[in-house]
Amino acid sequence: MTPSTKSISQLLIEWREGDEAALAELMPLVYEELRRIARRYMRGERVGHTLQTTALANELYLRLVDEKGMRWQNRLHFYAVCALAMRRILVDHARKHNAQKRKVEFVDLAEAALIPAEERSAKVVAVDEVLTELETIDPRKANIVVCKYFGGMTDKETAEALDISTATVSREWKIAKLWLLEALSRRA
Repeated sequence: MTPSTKSISQLLIEWREGDEAALAELMPLVYEELRRIARRYMRGERVGHTLQTTALANELYLRLVDEKGMRWQNRLHFYAVCALAMRRILVDHARKHNAQKRKVEFVDLAEAALIPAEERSAKVVAVDEVLTELETIDPRKANIVVCKYFGGMTDKETAEALDISTATVSREWKIAKLWLLEALSRRA
């Protein structure tokens, strides 16, 4: 059974207004989509990564429970925020892992798929650093990257989540990818 957009959006509104029971009702409706986003993230991680898809989704849930005052706009806004939170969880995890090694490497996005999985945690940090830099320069482009690349959203879903046109998403996605590639190559 696929829940309607209205039911998820309505539960988000109720949760936003302080109804804790709405969160309990919401999570079963969105859990599979959150696991899909988590699977997308985990595909790029090393074999034997201590965080698994379910653990990433559960860690996200724990962060959501603590979230107070978030102004959820709709279902797509919720998924975009969840994708961003998953990115933060993995980056925090990678930083802890790399702190033990005291070595961080930078990677070109075009080469990211060719990197052996066990080397990717350092790469996650590098990508996060340039994406954080993009956020300071152009937050909308950074949000588009999070929605499309990390959240797996289409141009249409991204446009709806960010309340911009599909043409703007397409145009700015191309620009953002080029900017990120150049920023990563400057750091290498």
